[in-house]
Amino acid sequence: MEERDNFYLTKEGLVHIKKEYEKLRKIRQAKVKNDVPSLFESEDLNPDYTAFQEDLNLIETRLNELELIIDHACLIKKPSSDSTVDLGARLDMMIDGIKTEYAIVGTSEADPLKGKISNESPVGKALIGHKEGDEIIISFPKRTVYKIRKIYYS
Repeated sequence: MEERDNFYLTKEGLVHIKKEYEKLRKIRQAKVKNDVPSLFESEDLNPDYTAFQEDLNLIETRLNELELIIDHACLIKKPSSDSTVDLGARLDMMIDGIKTEYAIVGTSEADPLKGKISNESPVGKALIGHKEGDEIIISFPKRTVYKIRKIYYS
């Protein structure tokens, strides 16, 4: 079996993924128990059966993804030094002069619209290791100046 990288998650992120996993398992069980349409409708393949199989395949695929994440989850722990940006950091920042907040999380929890950026994203990678007061310039896709005002860890 090939070795798999860990999925870095906050405690809240792992709880969320486990809840989604359990919810999908229940949906799959109910679907298989109650909703299986007949395979054939007269002599033709029943389109409801095809749709049922597609839905079931999507659920199975997501369950497998979640299971992999849960099996290889690594909880993000507070680093020994609060003075530099690392996984789990919450940042009070100025981005091109606009105040904003970010959290550095693993790829499974990343949601830029909610201020959660992946440690593997270009911005996340650029911020890791920096300290309060540092300015980081990222020129892709356009030149943007990130100034770290405050670093917090929960």
